[in-house]
Amino acid sequence: MIPTAAGGAASLVQSVDWIALAPPLLTALVALVVLVADLFLPVARKPLLGWLATGGLALAGLSLLPLVGGGRRTFCVGGGDVCSYVADPFALVIQFLVLAGALLTALLSIDTVKDGGLPAGEYWFLLLSSASGAALLPASRDLATLVLALEVASLPAFALVGLRRGDRLSSEAALKFFLSSVASTAVMLLGVSFLYAATGSLHLTRVAHGLAHLPDPRLATLASAGVALTLVGFAFKTAAAPFHFWVPDTYVGAPLPIAAYLSVIGKAVGFSGLILVTVKGFPAYAHVWGPVLAVLAALTMTVGNVAALRQDPARGHSAVRLLAWSSVGQAGYLLVPIAAAAYADAPGRAIGSTVAYALMYAAVNLGAFAVAALVARTSPANRLTDYRGLAARRPLVALALGFFLLCLAGLPPGVIGLFAKVTVFAAAVDAGLGWLAVVMAVNVVIALYYYLRWTAVLFRGAPEEAADGASVDVTAGGALAVRPAPARIPAPLAVALTLATVLGVALSGAPQLVLRFAAGTLL
Repeated sequence: MIPTAAGGAASLVQSVDWIALAPPLLTALVALVVLVADLFLPVARKPLLGWLATGGLALAGLSLLPLVGGGRRTFCVGGGDVCSYVADPFALVIQFLVLAGALLTALLSIDTVKDGGLPAGEYWFLLLSSASGAALLPASRDLATLVLALEVASLPAFALVGLRRGDRLSSEAALKFFLSSVASTAVMLLGVSFLYAATGSLHLTRVAHGLAHLPDPRLATLASAGVALTLVGFAFKTAAAPFHFWVPDTYVGAPLPIAAYLSVIGKAVGFSGLILVTVKGFPAYAHVWGPVLAVLAALTMTVGNVAALRQDPARGHSAVRLLAWSSVGQAGYLLVPIAAAAYADAPGRAIGSTVAYALMYAAVNLGAFAVAALVARTSPANRLTDYRGLAARRPLVALALGFFLLCLAGLPPGVIGLFAKVTVFAAAVDAGLGWLAVVMAVNVVIALYYYLRWTAVLFRGAPEEAADGASVDVTAGGALAVRPAPARIPAPLAVALTLATVLGVALSGAPQLVLRFAAGTLL
């Protein structure tokens, strides 16, 4: 017999708030609809699945509107004080980032799936499944739900990376991604089990209380090991050095839209989980995770930027490799405010800096990958040298990519990038981490070189034009290589590129909007 609250005991039957669950739930339902529809649609009509998936993501994004300002929660125990799912401002902002990023990824994918011969049903089902897990994670408030959401977001991504059957790079990338992620999950689960043994609970609020009042020194040792192992697991997920080794090969081997998805949505998942476990679950161990994250931030940004600086422009896939190493460097910047939260009286303010930076990074990085996907249509090797003279062939596209690169570098007219970096600097300085601010300043200067070098390539003298409008390049060996004339940009790709550009320009015109938006994420 189940005891009831009226009888003096807490009810074991939990009510479900379906409105609060709508964003991840709708995404998962559309994934199932796509999978079933794929069984009945003829091959000629498979492209409809892409538009169905895109519409489902848009609907899931709209389902966030009834949740704004509501603070809804569900799966609660203890009279509703302790809940496993909370739709608070932090969760809503990250869910917006995830669903908007997944929507742009879907637009980038429509022509990639059709032209690349990828299995449409599997592709869209996996993408939507991963997005549903990513949308679930920021609202998770217990370690079990958090790990489950993390794996729901990660497992379909393995298959997406390796979906190009028969491609050696794709298979190798999927294997590296899978092995590193499985190792990180195993380490994280071990840490979670230690924390449960030490505190007797998986809910973050109860874990925080338990860690602050451990009665036995032996339990304190166990809890310290649990905190350390959990942080190591998330270091893999966020691509923090030295756990970043899977990133470059994974991005190169994956279809370009999936590389874009991992660079933005993968980071949102990893960093939102890291924020929750540190700020909400481990405040009593801030003296441990604060210095660790500060060192990881310095190491990650340095490794990423130095590696990006050393990319050979003539090497195959050098443009994607540069974006991959740049992604590692940007992960270091995102870690700075989280480390600062350990030293701040109001950690939520520092977390707002990370969220603001993540919103900026998502818009401009997806835009950069959209241009890379466009260039790859005529130059599959996607070398940095393939972008030479892009301003002459596609002036608007070159201007958009130049703007995205300047945003990532933090230079005008990419004001939003400059604004985001200043907020991160301020978080480090306010927390007394002056040495970390100096390391970040040095890395920003290093990054300026390779971002500006790529920007300069766009406007460098265009290759000679052949009689039919094709570009003629001279290779290193002196032979002539003919690059096809620019074709019409596919409509979905054009929409994705336009949305990213408009968002970046609008935010650069009013950067305070991002900070106000992120300020609502105070935990």
